[in-house]
Amino acid sequence: MLRKPAVAGSFYPSDAENLNRLIESCFLDGVGFIPELKDFEGDTYPINVMVPHAGYQYSGAIASHGYCNIVENGFPEVFIILSPNHTGFGSEISVFNEGEWITPLGNVEVDSEFADEIISVSDYASADFQAHVQEHSIEVQLPFLQYFSSDFKIVPITMESQTFVTSNDLANAIFEAGNKLGKSYCVIASTDLSHFNNQEKANKVDGFVLEDIAEMNEFKLFEEIVQFNITMCGYGPVMTNISLSKRCGKNSCEILAYQTSGNVTGDFTSVVGYASGIFK
Repeated sequence: MLRKPAVAGSFYPSDAENLNRLIESCFLDGVGFIPELKDFEGDTYPINVMVPHAGYQYSGAIASHGYCNIVENGFPEVFIILSPNHTGFGSEISVFNEGEWITPLGNVEVDSEFADEIISVSDYASADFQAHVQEHSIEVQLPFLQYFSSDFKIVPITMESQTFVTSNDLANAIFEAGNKLGKSYCVIASTDLSHFNNQEKANKVDGFVLEDIAEMNEFKLFEEIVQFNITMCGYGPVMTNISLSKRCGKNSCEILAYQTSGNVTGDFTSVVGYASGIFK
């Protein structure tokens, strides 16, 4: 199965030269420099990350903070990329378990062995391509990795069901699969924060969310998402990453950067929140 780009030309440039140039600008505007890829020779990857998934002009500088940490730790064998399901197609937990993903920077191979092992352990995950065909929130992560190397594989997973039960199940499945296969991997949780509030309210409710994430408290995160009706689109992937990270001995989270679309456009009447963080 070849997964063709769905948002090249809209969320990011459709040609390699302009895409590379924009990625460089994201790093320069975000962390302030373009990091150099380090060698990773260990067995256990030291961090997992949370990054946004909007158009690069809006969230790319914030995403650069998460990717800078990945680059400076070196690349593991596999990136497991978790995202919400914006389209409504597919199963509860849809795993793209074979083939390649195409971007303007080349093709990325799916780690079928890792994907199938996750499916076999999970009570909710299944092999499904339909959920991924038009979903942007995994696709936009790939060029940030490809800019630095082509020597990695991915396991793309979208979550239509973002409950505590499904998040905990998926975290356990990834953990068990990783232990069985003995591969080094990094989990990338793709999420934007609150949507379409004014700047003041966005900062307030995003503050609730980011405090829960920093405290590694997936229970409180889920409770406050429901209690305050916070329109964070990828809370399931983040809950999964918190739960999994703790299983792997990563017991702290550092929020690296936060801003809203209003900080880019100058329109603070209706904004979307973006943040990067690392679990370590």
